[in-house]
Amino acid sequence: MTIAFFDRLQQETEQERQALFSLPIIQRALQGQINREQYIAFLSQAFHHVRHTVPLLMACGSRLGHQHEWLRKALAEYIEEEIGHEEWILSDIKACGGRPEEVRNAAPDLTTESMVAYAYHQIDRLNPVGFFGMVYVLEGTSTALATNAASVIKESLGLPANAFTYLTSHGSLDLEHVKFFESIMNQLTDEADKACVIYCAKRFYALYGAIFKSLPNFN
Repeated sequence: MTIAFFDRLQQETEQERQALFSLPIIQRALQGQINREQYIAFLSQAFHHVRHTVPLLMACGSRLGHQHEWLRKALAEYIEEEIGHEEWILSDIKACGGRPEEVRNAAPDLTTESMVAYAYHQIDRLNPVGFFGMVYVLEGTSTALATNAASVIKESLGLPANAFTYLTSHGSLDLEHVKFFESIMNQLTDEADKACVIYCAKRFYALYGAIFKSLPNFN
């Protein structure tokens, strides 16, 4: 029996997904055992990759061939929804007592820069459809972890609700967005495209995990 491609994508990347979710920093976040500096550090690196979301979506759309015209239209919807999300993160940092303009002007960590660079490389030099491997990892991870993490971190650190705009926007309320992505993946027909999305998803799980591993390990 042939399974839908989205289900296959989930199955073939489950090991990488579990490796990411089992990272100590993520487990500690879900238990409310991180401090304010770690949360701000997470938001800071999130800013530096989220600010590339719209440029990456636009670059991907520009590199797609005519056979993927339907996919280009889907990217246009994503672009409309993603514009300005990096500013939400800076607002969260400010609400935490951090310095958003310093974050805006700072260089990203090497791990963050590497993940973003890999995405551009995939789009520019290889198969632009592989970029959806990054979308799958970031969207799926955010939706799976965000709501629970936001609530426990808020309670443990005593931070205001407006310090969690980024996390809550990618939590349970974003399930419709995930369904939209699932429908796009299930429309892929080319086996090379499917294999590329799976390959890239595995790479992005590792690259995204490296960002979490780079966060400061304060007590």
